[in-house]
Amino acid sequence: MQRRSTVAVTGTLVLALGLAACSSGGGSGSEATGGDDATDFSGETLTVWIMEGTNPDADAFFDEVTTAFKDETGADLQIEFQPWASAHDKFTTSIAGGTTPDVAEVGTTWTGEFADVGALADLSDRIAEAGLEDDLVPGLVESATLDGGVYGMPWYAGVRSVVYRADLFEAAGIEAPTSWDELVAAAEALKAANPEIIPFPVAGDSQYGAMPFIWGAGGDLAVQDGDTWTSEVSSPESVEGLEFYTGLATEHGFSTAAATTWKETDLLAAFEQGQVGMMISGSWTPGKILADVPDMEGKVGAFPIPGQTEGLSDSFLGGSHLGVFEASEKQDLAWKFVEMMTTGEFAEEWGQQSGYFPGQTSLLEKVIEEDDPMVAPFAQQMVEAGRSVPVTPLYGQIQGKKTLETMLQSILSGSATVQEAADTAAADMDETFGS
Repeated sequence: MQRRSTVAVTGTLVLALGLAACSSGGGSGSEATGGDDATDFSGETLTVWIMEGTNPDADAFFDEVTTAFKDETGADLQIEFQPWASAHDKFTTSIAGGTTPDVAEVGTTWTGEFADVGALADLSDRIAEAGLEDDLVPGLVESATLDGGVYGMPWYAGVRSVVYRADLFEAAGIEAPTSWDELVAAAEALKAANPEIIPFPVAGDSQYGAMPFIWGAGGDLAVQDGDTWTSEVSSPESVEGLEFYTGLATEHGFSTAAATTWKETDLLAAFEQGQVGMMISGSWTPGKILADVPDMEGKVGAFPIPGQTEGLSDSFLGGSHLGVFEASEKQDLAWKFVEMMTTGEFAEEWGQQSGYFPGQTSLLEKVIEEDDPMVAPFAQQMVEAGRSVPVTPLYGQIQGKKTLETMLQSILSGSATVQEAADTAAADMDETFGS
């Protein structure tokens, strides 16, 4: 399979892959006799990297997993927790040095990067053989797909929808919006009934709030033609979506000048202080709000981000895949672990403990059927309208430069029109793509 070159990793890393392919990838030993049909891997140890902090009870969870894995395969697990802040650098160093683990949790925006340099194994055939092709969240599969191969098994994700003050909606007789016009009408009604409330703050330092409206208007962040990516944020459709989103602040006055520089954490703080009526926020947020402010019990709700005229607007899926490293000599054993973790009871339990959603559609459908008003809207968003950012390591550089945030802030501050800001952002993105 041909892979694109990338500037997100060094030439040393690319050259080192040949050496890494000869390494054990995190432990000695080889596959149990019998290939894919083997079930007894006694004496083997599988090394796994997991990001710390996602699940507050991760130690107890993996104690249970380790016991079940031993019972099923005869093999041991060596779980090593890695801090998110330093994980990317550790991954690139381990790939270059041929010291990768057998399996690792890989953030969805990193999977394409590591696949691009040949570090991750293509799991397409294993997913198909397991009959899982039609039972995985499409947005998570998309973010793991490179040149037709799937280099990460969807594990868990969060998605952004609208979190709102259900008590204020009820008092003002407002129904959950199902279109952009209804979203404006709901914000107007909130503003009229509660003049002290910020109806819909537009956070200028969060790219994720803008994405649903770019996608919802038929626009895109970037498109691929062969090996070349080109920005689409200045297209007529994308500009239309940006005009609506930023217009909630600049035209309708539903935001506040302070929000021009707000991050998502600032949105959350303002909501918890009772200052906000609606906000774009993550599926992990309602639980945190109630933990931080118990008095808000019964006052918080959520609804999917409505489409422009009907349906839903797409929203970014952020989470993790489980990837099997190409250098590992324990491919079959590694897949057994990956399948155990990402499907069935352990996937469901991880989601419940961490506050995220599993990557298996059938498990998400169960969540939707339970109809928890704090959970089901996010699950619906994830299944019906979850989406990935462009699957190229170059987009990570664009995110690092905060190109979209700079665009939003220039619009909200009045220093540029929507078209001017979008043109500037597109030129910056294209420069990175062309590098």
